[in-house]
Amino acid sequence: MTVQELPGAAYRPTPPPAWKPITDPAPLLPDPEPYRVLGTDAVADVDPELLLRLHAELVRGRRYNAQATALTKQGRLAVYPSSTGQEACEIAAALVLEERDWLFPSYRDTLAAVARGLDPVEALTLLRGDRHTGYDPREHRIAPLCTPLATQLPHAVGLAHAARLKGDDVVALAMVGDGGTSEGDFHEALNFAAVWKAPVVFFVQNNGFAISVPLAKQTAAPSLAHKAVGYGMPGRLVDGNDAAAVHQVLSEAVARARRGEGPTLVEAVTYRMEAHTNADDATRYRVDSEVEAWKAHDPVRLLERELTERGLLDDAGIEQAKEAAERMAATLRDRMNADPELAPMDLFTHVYAEQTSQLREQAAALRAELDAEQDHDEHGPEAGR
Repeated sequence: MTVQELPGAAYRPTPPPAWKPITDPAPLLPDPEPYRVLGTDAVADVDPELLLRLHAELVRGRRYNAQATALTKQGRLAVYPSSTGQEACEIAAALVLEERDWLFPSYRDTLAAVARGLDPVEALTLLRGDRHTGYDPREHRIAPLCTPLATQLPHAVGLAHAARLKGDDVVALAMVGDGGTSEGDFHEALNFAAVWKAPVVFFVQNNGFAISVPLAKQTAAPSLAHKAVGYGMPGRLVDGNDAAAVHQVLSEAVARARRGEGPTLVEAVTYRMEAHTNADDATRYRVDSEVEAWKAHDPVRLLERELTERGLLDDAGIEQAKEAAERMAATLRDRMNADPELAPMDLFTHVYAEQTSQLREQAAALRAELDAEQDHDEHGPEAGR
């Protein structure tokens, strides 16, 4: 009932009530259980070559996480947020995109960036503390790895909406953790994207904890995917440790966005096997038995079991994937153990498009100091007297 229809109110012809839903909510609701492919009849429809590629990338990703974690213990990385246990989400997110599309990762999504083709060392540059980002986002179509929670989501929507206005066939896939769904940026991004039908996919990796806060302390919703209906977009719930299922659901969401049908919210139910970062003590908020239970649903083991049972992978193939991952880890280790060559004047690069007067003064002062130091090294203490 609108205000105009209240008893005693003067009747005036009005448009449809503003409160009336624009769309039928039923088709937007996610299934009650996460969608699965591995171990079901649906796996017969999946391209075997895709399954083998997913397996190789999962094995490489697992080794990448282990090597990066070791580098933090050696002092070569300041911090590393491991995605061990979430590799299926990371790899699928990278593989469903076309070259022209954009990936908007969070700080834990280094593996997705590497799987999309980014140099493994460049993916760690931010976490090493060398630069704000170690790569050209435009070249790789990967936004900077984002440490502030959920701020990449409005950026993804903006890029996707702008691409649509320009007529560019581009889809943006924005990754976020369950903790990021409690941020205002998450809600603003979803609302804007749905209203304008921006070609963007929101991919939530629900790994159980926002650092130490369990999901039940963040939301009372049936699932995070259910939040989609409040914005007028479909919500999909998928087993985040089932690489084939994640790839299929994300592929469908990307295709839907590319057809101009608007955004989709995909929630992948997964688990963070390791601590939030190397600076976190996970034993303070979860028990070892919980972690052990999730090891039985390990994404690498799930896919490996499926492939071996179908005769698509044997011991030699498993060993080959491990050897390739070891070669990658050895190269990463060697390159990260080399001290970076730092250029002091880079302090003033990429701060502003046009330097402020203060920055110009500071840059000139530093340049003078560097020149004096070089002159001292070349000519001795008497130089310049």
